Amino acid sequence: MKKIPKQEYTAEFKEQAVKHAQAVGIAVAARELGLVEQTLRNWVKAAEAGRLVGAGAKPVTPEQMELSRLRAENSRLKMHVEILKKATAYFAKAAL
Repeated sequence: MKKIPKQEYTAEFKEQAVKHAQAVGIAVAARELGLVEQTLRNWVKAAEAGRLVGAGAKPVTPEQMELSRLRAENSRLKMHVEILKKATAYFAKAAL
């Protein structure tokens, strides 16, 4: 399995993610945004404590958020495909 490189998120993205998480729930928001639940949970805690900071100062557009979500979904789907390929090969050998 490939290691996903550490990503940096802007303060604006984190704030929007926290607001979204508070509106629909952490698990749902994390899945929609392509984040790990624990990461979003940490951001929510930091926001409640007033110490949520971002890696950069540039604003994040909705297109950039969507692109980030789609990239995360793409990597998850590639992982699922690899698992299914391995399972298919395993069961093909077992059937012989």
